[in-house]
Amino acid sequence: MTTAMGAALRRIQLGNALSAFGSGFTVPFLFIYVSQVRNLGASTAGVVLATFAVAALVVLPFVGRIIDRRGPLPVVVAGTVSAAVGSMGLGLAGSEPLVVAAAAALGAGIAAIQPALATMIVWCSTPTTRSRAFATQFFLNNLGLGVGGLLGGQLVDTSDPASFVRLFAIESVMFLVLGAVVATVRLPKAPKVEDAVPTDASAKGGWRTLLKDRAMVQLCVLGFVMFFACYGQFESGLAAFAVEVTRISPATLGIALAANTAAIVLAQFVVLKMVEGKRRSRVIALVGVIWTVAWVMAGVSGLVPGAHGVATALLISTYALFGIGESMLSPTMAPLVADLAPGRLVGQYNSAFALVKQLALAVGPAVGGLMAGAGMYVTYIAMLVVCSLGISVLALRLGRRLTPAQDNPLRGIIVARSKAPEGAATGEVAKGADAKGADAPERVAVSA
Repeated sequence: MTTAMGAALRRIQLGNALSAFGSGFTVPFLFIYVSQVRNLGASTAGVVLATFAVAALVVLPFVGRIIDRRGPLPVVVAGTVSAAVGSMGLGLAGSEPLVVAAAAALGAGIAAIQPALATMIVWCSTPTTRSRAFATQFFLNNLGLGVGGLLGGQLVDTSDPASFVRLFAIESVMFLVLGAVVATVRLPKAPKVEDAVPTDASAKGGWRTLLKDRAMVQLCVLGFVMFFACYGQFESGLAAFAVEVTRISPATLGIALAANTAAIVLAQFVVLKMVEGKRRSRVIALVGVIWTVAWVMAGVSGLVPGAHGVATALLISTYALFGIGESMLSPTMAPLVADLAPGRLVGQYNSAFALVKQLALAVGPAVGGLMAGAGMYVTYIAMLVVCSLGISVLALRLGRRLTPAQDNPLRGIIVARSKAPEGAATGEVAKGADAKGADAPERVAVSA
């Protein structure tokens, strides 16, 4: 990695951390704000939360093509402006139409920012440094959300709407800070915002290319199951199970959520050292096993009502195990998406994977909420145990389609160097083709 790439990456990570810090002020309190502080009711609060998902699903199919044609910088800047307007709009809106419109602007902005930032990180990293770059982003995101949430909890007052206006104002400013910081980044391929990408004008038919890429399609299926079985359950089925079956208090549930964040923050770089150099498909398969144990522990916590302390410990451990699994995925999934993508379609692949995530986050809470509402808790836990085992199976099957460089970049570089003729540049590694050789491999420079 060059000095310029490292400097650009540090700015991107700083802006991203500040944005997460701002979001932490509002995310934990959004439902209460809409339903109680603005007196719009729980149904309107539900519509607002659904609007985030709908806005993302509308925007994401088009974002990838724009990134590949115009570059990630203008997309991030436009996304931060939309998110800032939406956030401030939520703080000031007092009627249902205005709150929903503000939520749509915020959701669309965040949906545009995520794949664009991921593309920038890809551009500012190499196959050997990419895992650490994405792990750092995930770590800073969770740290920012956690610190922001703690501070927001001290500032908020449900009897004073002005206190919420302050929280949304802080979030809005942090989005603008993200846009300003990123706008100063000089990318290796694009030194200015206005000419942020001069990539191949032939970046057409991106969706057709992606759908023909069997490895990417399998990764998307795997991603859907993964996000459905974990992230999609935190605020719906798992929370309902914890309160209704395990019989923990809402305050204890907050401790469990804090345990999830703490596990990520404390374990991220320890886990990173453990998974670097390992086959990505096997790391993902191990996550499926860990999450299977987590769901079994959650189920057992509902079977020991007489031992409340044990049940509470089991449930908190469930959230912590999810955090360990998440810290293993952060240096694995996003870099794998980047390494599967042809150079001209990195934005398209990142956007498609973000779309899959949003679909899972829309379907997961709906299914979890319906099953919890019907009291189908045994079936619910059994379904998620099966999903977690399915993650392991799908990951191992995906591994058969990956090239050595895609499944383990460090191993791929060693193999490429051992096969390189004497005198050839040793800092190049093959990238791109799947195991069937569907696409011609591209060459990516790697610093020695």
